[in-house]
Amino acid sequence: MTRGPSDAGHQGAAALHGGMDATTAPHRIPPEMPQYGEANHVFEMMQNMLEQLLIHQPKDPIPFMINHLQRDNDYVPKIVILGPPASGKTTIAMWLCKHLNSNLLSVGNLIAKEFSSLAADARRHYQKFKTVPSMLLIRLVQERLSEEDCVRRGWILDGIPETREQALMIQTVGIVPRHVSEWPPTPWGPSPRAAAPRSTIVLSAPDTVLIERNLGKRLDPQTGEVYHTTFDWPPESEIQNRLMVPAGISEGETALKLLEYHRNITRILPSYPKILKVIPADQPCVDVFSQALTYVQSIHRSNAPFTPRVLLCGPVGSGKSLQAALLAQKYGLVNVCCGQLLKEAVADKSKYCEMILPFFEKETAVPDSIIMKVLSQRLDQQDCVERGWVLHGFPRDLDQAHVLDSWGYKPNRYHLMYKPPPTMEIQARLLQNPKDAEERIKLRMDLFYRSAADLEQFYRQAITLNGDQDPYTVFEYIESGIINPLPKKVP
Repeated sequence: MTRGPSDAGHQGAAALHGGMDATTAPHRIPPEMPQYGEANHVFEMMQNMLEQLLIHQPKDPIPFMINHLQRDNDYVPKIVILGPPASGKTTIAMWLCKHLNSNLLSVGNLIAKEFSSLAADARRHYQKFKTVPSMLLIRLVQERLSEEDCVRRGWILDGIPETREQALMIQTVGIVPRHVSEWPPTPWGPSPRAAAPRSTIVLSAPDTVLIERNLGKRLDPQTGEVYHTTFDWPPESEIQNRLMVPAGISEGETALKLLEYHRNITRILPSYPKILKVIPADQPCVDVFSQALTYVQSIHRSNAPFTPRVLLCGPVGSGKSLQAALLAQKYGLVNVCCGQLLKEAVADKSKYCEMILPFFEKETAVPDSIIMKVLSQRLDQQDCVERGWVLHGFPRDLDQAHVLDSWGYKPNRYHLMYKPPPTMEIQARLLQNPKDAEERIKLRMDLFYRSAADLEQFYRQAITLNGDQDPYTVFEYIESGIINPLPKKVP
């Protein structure tokens, strides 16, 4: 199981104090430290900084990293879209560019750039040979990506790289996409099921379909927009009248381009082993775009270590105590039951005993302020900080959730467990305790359900479970959220 950032401090290396062996004395780590690291994504920040240092290897790392942090662009779109003719990659790239407010880079607009000697060289070479040398193309990409709009708003590479040589050159100069999209997958290409958390979008369609689709392409010479006679015809007559038939879309020319593409793509894909995503292209373009947008807006799962802080909410009888005990037993978490803590505080005659006892005697609710004092005392202990905790019995409503949050205790895994088991056997067991009279159980359940919607809104990343299942089925589902933490959205 992944441990939290505080694990590094389990065995100290501090100077000896009072004859104690420093290698066996644990550091006293404030509970705020791991929470600060998670909330501010310190692990991801350090990972990105190290990645940049290894790629660029600056002579003076300090000014380089200051400049990198000031740019603050680790999470802007960085997308590569590859594909054969008529696969729809250019259309999808343009739509993504508009939706994400990013910058579209293609061979065409790179060589058309004004006031660039590199672009002028590339235009001359393209006019003569209909290709751009790989080194010149990559230098053009570098030049464009260094401009302010690409730094601030990210970029989408349309059809680049075209060969494995270009793919390796792009990686060598430090151009690292977060997503790669490829249209369509070759039969021997990666399967969608094999896609890792970082994956490629692949639009799959037979070559015969692509050839037929390519014949219907039309180009707007003023805007560069690509339309289609069947699938995407503009409603405005003004645009219709100025559309042109692009060069090189005949059946023979398309077949040759497809052959060349298939030769290259099988050597390009291994350069992006963990960022491949497959989307069938033989479907409405809007559906393709929707799937592509969902993918590029997804946040890759973080590799950051974390200390589990699990919150279980649910009505009486939903199995919170059992699930907390199972999690604590298997993963070494501290099982924190709010009601039990209050009882122990009274039984141990702690400093909070006199504050709690009158409410116990009157069988009334203990004020939140007292509960939080007892709860904070427990959650601040070293075992909770180092191993993590699973909390149940608090909060029971939105006000208590706000109080817990204001005291700085922010769970990073939430589970809302609804539907208490309805069987007669369990219901009878609930009524065995005099304190669990049916009227009181109904009252407690009613109070929970009144607050359930507010709690779910407050803990928006909570996983909602149906407690009316085998307890170990519920446990496995909760467990999946502990060992496979969900990705966090980074602002």
